[in-house]
Amino acid sequence: MVFSSYQNIGSFIKFDHIDANSLNLYNGGGRNESYIVNTLSEDLRLALRQWTTGVCVVCSQQAENLHGMTVNSFTSVSLDPPIISVSLAKDTRTLHLVQESGKFSISILREDQKNIADRFAGKILDNGDRFKGLDTFVLPDGGIAFQNALAWLECRVRTQIVLENSTLYLADVTFASVYKTEKPLIYHNRRYLSI
Repeated sequence: MVFSSYQNIGSFIKFDHIDANSLNLYNGGGRNESYIVNTLSEDLRLALRQWTTGVCVVCSQQAENLHGMTVNSFTSVSLDPPIISVSLAKDTRTLHLVQESGKFSISILREDQKNIADRFAGKILDNGDRFKGLDTFVLPDGGIAFQNALAWLECRVRTQIVLENSTLYLADVTFASVYKTEKPLIYHNRRYLSI
């Protein structure tokens, strides 16, 4: 017997029988009920919506090609040596530029920079130039960053793990700077929030 908690039920339940289309559950009250079973990836997506993260934009360029994308799959791996990780979706322009150049920049967004997050997540049409009309500047190693973001990093790819739908990068941080210590833009359950 397997015990699990299920959000729809709110208590521990015992699995009696599993078939391809439904899950028959004994809920402790003497009756069996049937529930649609999500795939593991759907369940994981729902579970990870409960994980609150900051929001940043990863930018990369090669020659005249410049692009960026909003990510929340970013974290510190090590302070000494300084290493971060970031995951980029497969077949995106930003991923291809990181592959070509071997480097990227990160701008950690403030709570009032939701418009930048939406634009670089593809929620606002950009007519091919996501940077148009935004205040940016060049970091010491040539990376592009957003003015007034909370902090900026420049990174060089150390290693990568290619997965089915994304690539996970471990990268050495070559530059880090904090502009302001204000409230960050945060992401929780598919919504932007502030703290």
